[in-house]
Amino acid sequence: MSAPAVDTGAAAPVRVLVVDDQELVREGIASLLGIQPGVSVVGTASDGRRAVEAAVAHRPDVALVDVRMPGMDGIETTAVLTARVPSCRIVMLTTFDDQDYVARALRAGAVGYLLKNLPSAELARSVRLVHAGVAQLDASVMARLAASLAAPDPAASSTPVAASVRTAVGPVPPEPSQNLTGREVDVLRLIAGGSTNREIASRLYLSEGTVKNHISRILGRLGLRDRTQAALYARDHGLL
Repeated sequence: MSAPAVDTGAAAPVRVLVVDDQELVREGIASLLGIQPGVSVVGTASDGRRAVEAAVAHRPDVALVDVRMPGMDGIETTAVLTARVPSCRIVMLTTFDDQDYVARALRAGAVGYLLKNLPSAELARSVRLVHAGVAQLDASVMARLAASLAAPDPAASSTPVAASVRTAVGPVPPEPSQNLTGREVDVLRLIAGGSTNREIASRLYLSEGTVKNHISRILGRLGLRDRTQAALYARDHGLL
């Protein structure tokens, strides 16, 4: 997901709690994140109850929570953590790319939904972006959202995922404050279609750096926060 770069230099590292019932996975994620710049793993937990205890004790900035866990599952854990430690931003980190899980997680208060096949450097970047206030959704989740938004039936854009994403990222601006250039409209359409920066660059014969610059200008001109809001904006303004 494209967003302005996060400065990891002088800033304090983002404090992270890793929650997963599988010890090998839990410790592996913690170890991989621990060597990434701008991130500090302050604790791990094997279930929801221990996650709440650890969050209250360590006050992490971000919690990475698995969806399926025995006892208190990831969805319930997210709801409890959001209530008990509101300063902690919750990201679901799972192997399950399921629309129902996505919708329930976002409704419970999660601000991200990522899959475990994410490279450790990208996971660390997502953690830093979430801490900076930028919602993070896996590309496959975005693609499904885009597909539902592109459907001609108005009810299609009210699928659980679409509705929950609207709630999570806020309302879409009614009208742009400035007109986009033709190239920016092309980029916006491809974002809404679920394309990555690399794919957009290939389609439009641009460099990835130029694509990132276009996206930054699009978000700034339209008053949007991230790619998710951009996809919703494109749908609401007939750009799909």
